[in-house]
Amino acid sequence: MLDSRDLSTSECETLLRAGVAGRVALVTPNGPHILPINYSVVDGAVVICTSPYSVLGTYGRDSTLAFEVDQFDYARQRGWSVVARGRAEAVHDSDEIEHIRRVRDPRPWISRSRALFLRLHWTELTGRQLGAGWDPVRELAVRRTI
Repeated sequence: MLDSRDLSTSECETLLRAGVAGRVALVTPNGPHILPINYSVVDGAVVICTSPYSVLGTYGRDSTLAFEVDQFDYARQRGWSVVARGRAEAVHDSDEIEHIRRVRDPRPWISRSRALFLRLHWTELTGRQLGAGWDPVRELAVRRTI
C-alpha cells in the first residue's frame, strides 16, 4: 500500500500556479458536469476564458465551482492532485481584463470565440500526494513557463 499525505496550502498553490490544464466541476439543471480547460492563476485566483454561451459560461457565473489540476506517474504509481473551491465571478471591467492579460493570459486552445473571463477566488485549497520520497514540484512533467 502506498503512502499518501496532505499537501500544504503553499505546496498546493505552487502546483496550481505551475499547471497548464485542469478540470472544472459545476452543477447545471441537467446534473453535474466536469470540463477540461486550460487556465492561469492571477492574483490568487484561477482565471478561465470561455464562451458566454458554453456550459461553463452559462452555469458557472456566480456559482460555486471546484477546479482540479493533477499529474500521475502510472509506471511508478505516484502522483498528486490539487482542488480549488470557491465562487466564480465574471470579469467585466476592461482594466481588470487588461491586467489579467498582462500578468498571465489564459489563452484558450480552442479556436472558437472566447469572450468571457471567469475568476475563481478560492476559499478552499487542498491537495494530496501519493507515494513518498519524491518532490512533485521538482518532478513536474508539464510546467507553465514564466
